[in-house]
Amino acid sequence: MRLICFAAILLVASCGLATATATPRVSGAFGTKPVISLPTEAPGREPRVTVLWEGGGRVTQEGDVVVTDVEVRRWEGNKPYMNTYDTRQPATVVLGDGQVPYAWREALAGHAAGSRVMLVGPAGGGAPPGVGPGETLVAVFDILGGYPADARLLGEGLPALPADLRAPGPSRTLIDGSGPVVKAGAKVVVQYVGARWPARTVFDSSRRRGGPRGFTLVPGAVPPGWVEALTGKAVGSRVAMIVPAVKGFTTTGGIGVPGGGPLLYVVDIIDTF
Repeated sequence: MRLICFAAILLVASCGLATATATPRVSGAFGTKPVISLPTEAPGREPRVTVLWEGGGRVTQEGDVVVTDVEVRRWEGNKPYMNTYDTRQPATVVLGDGQVPYAWREALAGHAAGSRVMLVGPAGGGAPPGVGPGETLVAVFDILGGYPADARLLGEGLPALPADLRAPGPSRTLIDGSGPVVKAGAKVVVQYVGARWPARTVFDSSRRRGGPRGFTLVPGAVPPGWVEALTGKAVGSRVAMIVPAVKGFTTTGGIGVPGGGPLLYVVDIIDTF
C-alpha cells in the first residue's frame, strides 16, 4: 500500500519533535478532506506535530492499532502525494509492530479518537520516485479510533471458524450485537478470519496483520460479500459468510482474495463511523 511506503520513508531521529514558525494552515471539518495551505517560509528541518482539533473519544496508546484517514502533501509546490478520503479506504497503522517511525507514533499515539493532528517532517531514505529524501512532507490525520491488538467482542474470544457451518448459504449472525447499526458506505473496524471452503484452510486474518482493520463498506474496498453481510448488523455482532472467490481481486486496502473456490469469513464488528 502506498501509505505503508510513506510510513517507511518518514524516518526521523527519536530525539523529540521541534517547534517551527513555518506552519501550514488547515481548514475543513474532522472527517472531511482537509484543505492545506502552506506558508512561503522554509519548513525547517525538524519534524513537528500539531493538534488541530482535540477529539473526545478513547485516547490512543502505544501498541494500539490506529484507524485513521490521512492526507499527505509535498511541501514543495503543495503537491498531493496521497489521501484516504478520495480512495474511501482508511489507513490502519499498527503502532506496536516496530515498523512505525517515531514521528508517526508522536502523531498518532496519545490523542483522543476524533482528533485532527498534523505532522510536518522530512522524508528519509527510501523515498518513492519523485520525492527526494530531504523533501518535507505534510500529513494531516483524522484519528477515527485506536484499538488494542486483541480488541474483541465483550466476553468473547477472537473470531474462529465455526464447527457447525456445513454448506454455503446466506450469511449467519453468530452473535447479536447491541451497538450502533452498520450502514452501507460507513467505515467499520473489524477482526476477521478468512479460510478456503470447504478445506477450512486459513489464508488471512486480522490477527496475522497485527490487529483490527479499518474498511469502508463499499464494493471494491472489502472482500466480495461483506457489504451485503455486514450492512444492518450492530456493533458487537459476529457474522459468518461463505462467498465466491474472485480470481485476482484485491481490495483498495490491499487485502488479497484468493481464487480457486468459495471462501469462508467470520467477522467481528468492533466499531463503525
